[in-house]
Amino acid sequence: MTKQFYQQSAEEVLRHFGTDPTKGLKEEKVSSRQYRDGFNEFAKKKHTTMWQKFISQFKSFMIIVLLVAAAISGITGYINGEGIADALIILVILIANAIIGVFQESKAEKSLDALEKLSAPHCKVIRNGEHKIIETRELVVGDIVEIETGDSVPADIRLIEAVNLKIQEAALTGESLPVEKKIDAIQGEVPIGDRVNMAFSSCSVTYGRGKGVVVATGTNTEVGKIASMIQSVPDMRTPMQVRLDKLGQTLAIICLAVCALIFIVGLCYGRDLMEMFMTAVSLAVAAIPEGLPAVSTIVLALGVQRLAKQNAIVRNMPSVETLGSTTVICSDKTGTLTQNKMTVVEAYPSVSKELLTIGALCNDVLRGDGGELYGEPTQTAIVAFADANHCGQVHCNEIYPRVSEIPFDSDRKLMTTIHRATENTVFVATMGAFDELLVRCNRIEDENEVRILTENDKNNFADANRKMAENALRVLCMAYKEITFDGELTDEVVRKITEEAESELVFVGMVGMIDPPREEAKIAVEQCKKAGIKPVMITGDHKITASAIAKSLGIMSDGDKVLTGADVEKMSDDELREVASYVSVFARVAPEHKVRIVKAYQELGNVVAMTGDGVNDAPALKLADIGVAMGITGTDVAKEAADMVLADDNFATIVHSVREGRIIYDNLIKSIQKMISTNLGEIVLLLVAVLCNFDMPLLPIQLLFINFVCDSLPSLALSVDNAANDIMRRKPIDPNQGIFTKRFTTRISIQALIIGGVTFAAYLIGSQHSIEVARTMTFAVMIFSQFTIIFSIRSGSAWFTDRFFTNKLLWATIALVTIMTLIVMLVPAMQSLFKLTAMTNSQWWICIGLSFGALALSEFFKLFERNK
Repeated sequence: MTKQFYQQSAEEVLRHFGTDPTKGLKEEKVSSRQYRDGFNEFAKKKHTTMWQKFISQFKSFMIIVLLVAAAISGITGYINGEGIADALIILVILIANAIIGVFQESKAEKSLDALEKLSAPHCKVIRNGEHKIIETRELVVGDIVEIETGDSVPADIRLIEAVNLKIQEAALTGESLPVEKKIDAIQGEVPIGDRVNMAFSSCSVTYGRGKGVVVATGTNTEVGKIASMIQSVPDMRTPMQVRLDKLGQTLAIICLAVCALIFIVGLCYGRDLMEMFMTAVSLAVAAIPEGLPAVSTIVLALGVQRLAKQNAIVRNMPSVETLGSTTVICSDKTGTLTQNKMTVVEAYPSVSKELLTIGALCNDVLRGDGGELYGEPTQTAIVAFADANHCGQVHCNEIYPRVSEIPFDSDRKLMTTIHRATENTVFVATMGAFDELLVRCNRIEDENEVRILTENDKNNFADANRKMAENALRVLCMAYKEITFDGELTDEVVRKITEEAESELVFVGMVGMIDPPREEAKIAVEQCKKAGIKPVMITGDHKITASAIAKSLGIMSDGDKVLTGADVEKMSDDELREVASYVSVFARVAPEHKVRIVKAYQELGNVVAMTGDGVNDAPALKLADIGVAMGITGTDVAKEAADMVLADDNFATIVHSVREGRIIYDNLIKSIQKMISTNLGEIVLLLVAVLCNFDMPLLPIQLLFINFVCDSLPSLALSVDNAANDIMRRKPIDPNQGIFTKRFTTRISIQALIIGGVTFAAYLIGSQHSIEVARTMTFAVMIFSQFTIIFSIRSGSAWFTDRFFTNKLLWATIALVTIMTLIVMLVPAMQSLFKLTAMTNSQWWICIGLSFGALALSEFFKLFERNK
């Protein structure tokens, strides 16, 4: 069996690729390998074309029903010489709806393209014996690559040289701490996280430097394999997509049944066959809310735009609404719930000058032009702590220039730096783990005096170390000593000082640090719980650390369980599903466990939002109902798999998005209720008239005006209504709950009967004069009763509340449609076009009274419903 590259010695790997470690590849080899293997980039999911996006907007059942209705309306209108205006208007609305959808999806893609930061765009290589900087995509297998602190690893590399090299592999393995790298061959099969002689594409160098030979590029890297794997995970349909499809099917059945009934009844009354067919088609057009697709698309698009302003970029619009149904949010700890910035929060026994000086000197932290700190997270935390306490790193290094050092390694767990203090003394600064450092100390600094270290002192420090560890703090201890020398500080003198540096030290104290929780995350977690959403922390950190952070954020309560990755490994899928509801923290979890965790919650009937930033997170992000990728720390593989990208990597942004999703759902339901109740009101009116063998109360052109002007515009304004005060105090929306719930069906039925009833009353009153007056009064009441009943639909309680005047767009729309209606009803030329007639003052007052009567009746039934 062929050995893996990590199992081979560096010499074997170099021979395999025909590479010289000092000269690299020759250009001819580079060209041939690039031709054979392609560029060092993995295939990304291609953006769909504008045409594909446009066509995809016409796939829902509701749209298909409307297209069929438009076709029938156009054909019958053409046959009867009445024109195809109805059909054209329906098509115009559907095309406008599709254009809005295409525009929004394209806008989201452009936003994501701007966020993508896969890896360093350039890298350092050796070719033809020369050191070069080239584009990362031009690397080929066999290239010799050099990496150092701050670099992003450009491909999968077998290391042949490593000097204090540490690489952060969290994006690939989920391990939060940087991995110390070595070059020796590894015996046997080991997982990716234990291949310490390899550097993997997209991981970051946090410390030291190294050199290696490229063994895999593009889709052959570990990153590329996962990128290819997520393409097999199917896209999930959102709850609203399912609901709207069911709604379309339900409306189609209702339309067919009612049209068939009216057609048969009309024939029984001896009416003309074509006349009844046209009436049935008109009713079908009236029954289907033509504006609903446009309204739902626009409200989702506006929601996407509002979220973008709050740092949440949504990749496809329906995902916004899915957030409103979220019942579980599985969130990474680092950077999402916490600040992703190690911070010193405790010092023992005190913050002394010596402790700060050691912290400022004993590190390899680099500073950017703006004062930014770059380096190992614990070291940057200590330097920041020293800076904040007026013991700046720059100033200390000027006073105590470094002359030597003993780098940190995992065996000693110590780091020591040696600095020139005076003409004949050096200052030794040592920092490291408690157990390793304390045994090298024989003295202690106590209130600015140095004395012998006693057993009692050791016990006190051990207790302090234990308490910090119990509070999930990472502990580093500090010690120092001064060494006097004679003569010049030659290399030989420095060598001798270095050999004895880490003995007979003065123990100064210790600091405890942690990646602190985001303050806004605490508030967001509290909002989640009030909203009936279960927040779950998933982290690669240790159980104690994870539990402490979870408790401080309010995620973990008394009685909640913590599972480790090892626990998850031992459980079957059934066992994991049984305990998932009681687990608030998953610690030491590898990314591959996330898929099982998502499935466990989904099988319990939950709508799951899952966050992630690493390559290995991508399958879980794709599987989740809402995959949420990090915009700052996230790899582009994670972003491609996600439904939403957080530009600020903040948990609170997810909760803002959930709130937006609930608002969108509320407003869509209001719009649907308004459209269906008024359209069904028209059916009630026409059905009663046909059953009673009366003349048609409304003509097709009048129905057209009502449906496309008076129905769609106010419904659109209603769809951007303000949030209800209790929006985040309700339980999540049941994803399995259709639109036609018992309560919803009852309300639209009552409101349809009310609208049909008051308009039929107007028809009967007007019929005492003439059919023209009857139709005019019916036309007026049908429109104005829709306006009044909107205010009943807006509120679940009383219609006149503190929110009555908050929707300015709704008031503006009502004013606009009222003006348009009055023009149609009062201008003689428009009266003639729409076959209306002038009304007397008393008839106007009757119409106004009947319209407000619809509101009163609706509110009465709402009061009855609440009391019941």
